[in-house]
Amino acid sequence: MGLNNRLLLVGGGYADIPLILAAKKLGYFVITTGNRPEDLGHVYADEYYCVDYSDCKKVYKLAQSLNVSAICPCCNDFSALSAAYAAEKLGLPGHDSFKTAEIIHHKDRFRQFAIANNIPSPRAIGFSSQQEALDSIEKLSFPVIVKPVDLTGGKGISVVNSIEEACPAVQKAFAISKAHRIVVEEYIYGTRHGFSAFLYKGKVNFYFTDNEYYFLNPYMVSAASAPGNVAPSVKANLCWQAEKIASLLGLKDGIFHIQFILREDQPVIIEICRRAPGDMYIKLVEYVAGVDYPSWIVKAFAGLDCGGLMPSTTRRFITRHCIMSS
Repeated sequence: MGLNNRLLLVGGGYADIPLILAAKKLGYFVITTGNRPEDLGHVYADEYYCVDYSDCKKVYKLAQSLNVSAICPCCNDFSALSAAYAAEKLGLPGHDSFKTAEIIHHKDRFRQFAIANNIPSPRAIGFSSQQEALDSIEKLSFPVIVKPVDLTGGKGISVVNSIEEACPAVQKAFAISKAHRIVVEEYIYGTRHGFSAFLYKGKVNFYFTDNEYYFLNPYMVSAASAPGNVAPSVKANLCWQAEKIASLLGLKDGIFHIQFILREDQPVIIEICRRAPGDMYIKLVEYVAGVDYPSWIVKAFAGLDCGGLMPSTTRRFITRHCIMSS
């Protein structure tokens, strides 16, 4: 691995443990960060620093002070943005530019990009002020979903069926957004699924599909079963869309995860990200497809060659269920 084998894992929650263990298996001295010392992943790391991973500049300064040779985001969009920012500043491989990371991980910017490039996604409008949102929300057809642009797991999301319901929903989304921006998009009906692909030189060299299920929070996945009930034509379409996005944005090798709704046998892309999904999803991929998905994800972010990951035939039928309390 060389003299400098220090890898900063920008996080350290329980869902990041497979990434931490994979990095150690690859020979890295693993350093975790985050503002919650009690997070379970830190126990598995070689070193921990209490730094808020949603603060791009603090993560950059930490990575610089530690003289790391690689950076890997955890299972969180804020981490993906901070990792891209720090890697760009330090000239480290394996990461998209910070500007590209913002297009991918900020919902309003991705919707704008999708609409401009004919990517199948909901009709949507982004807003940076409450009054602007309330004045323009009727340009879309009800029902609509109101979301903060920078949060996941259903945080701050509301379904609005009429203009009378818009004000509290808009206020709620703005109150929780760190970027102080929201996106309003038309509600899409259909079955919900995940599509986790791996890019190598702009092409999809591995992909995995699942069915998503929801329990207490209708916008936070609580379970997933695989393989997904997704037709070969839909998988081919998603591979083509992923490669189109990769070409347009010049994406680096590595994970490219899509959440989509299947409407009348056509996929509508709801979210994309370039970091590992949470709640042990990458272990679900490993168990079903028989590939060491955590290691490939770490290798890509470290700038190592990922040409050896090949398409896999599904070996087992597995369901992952997250136990949640009310």
